[in-house]
Amino acid sequence: MKMKIAYQGVAGAYSHIAAMQVFPAQTYLPCETFEEAMGKVSAGEADAAMIPVENSNAGRVSDVHFLLPQTGLHIVGEHFLRIEHQLLGLPGAKLEDIVAASSHPQALAQCADFLKAHGIKPMARIDTAKSCEDVLAWQDMSKAAIASKLAAEIYGLQILAANIENASNNTTRFLIMSREEAVPEDDGCKFITSFIFKLKNIPAALYKALGGFATNGINMTKLESYLLDGKFVSAQFYAEIEAHPQTQAYKNAFEELSFFSNYVHVLGTYSSARDRM
Repeated sequence: MKMKIAYQGVAGAYSHIAAMQVFPAQTYLPCETFEEAMGKVSAGEADAAMIPVENSNAGRVSDVHFLLPQTGLHIVGEHFLRIEHQLLGLPGAKLEDIVAASSHPQALAQCADFLKAHGIKPMARIDTAKSCEDVLAWQDMSKAAIASKLAAEIYGLQILAANIENASNNTTRFLIMSREEAVPEDDGCKFITSFIFKLKNIPAALYKALGGFATNGINMTKLESYLLDGKFVSAQFYAEIEAHPQTQAYKNAFEELSFFSNYVHVLGTYSSARDRM
């Protein structure tokens, strides 16, 4: 039986491409939102969700960090996808005639230099491939979409300009979410553990909470804060470390973290992707 993989967007979206790379020849379920994609996994309607969390050029994907702890899902893997944006227009359209291009805000940011150089107005849309549907619906030779080569094939659009992203190493990182926790055995390879924590309201709490990772020789690769409940005094942190739960260093570090936190939630431990570096 084929696995069902949920992703945000429509056919041809980069999340769709990532899902096909990690889970080839499976069934792919398009969703309107990240919340819907993860909700399908929670409800048992999908086996996994492919969720973008950050881009090397445009930074963090908004909203995802808020959703991760609410879903009850586990992170079981990561995938890095090289993003190659194409300017897509109707058959017969010309680059010099394009005055506006629609796409996801992240894609527009990743192609800002090209758009500015050619005087093309960016138009935000919920998804890159969804913008292709816009172009077909508008039937306006002066409007284009920014999306993938796969999207061009699916929607029958013409590539007016290839690889228009700002940076040649433009890459998006995806997390693979599952209902079941799947912590791999510690075989000496590199592992990533993602977790969320909230500090106690005491002086130097963050400094002290992170001290355990430093003294135990654990590398912290990510630390981000975001506000909760609209309160400027209620910050929660998302962190990633290179460590496996079976190691003593991990156990010592989390024991020290617990002294200065009133909430710690481990989202998952998974193998570090080969493309991480």
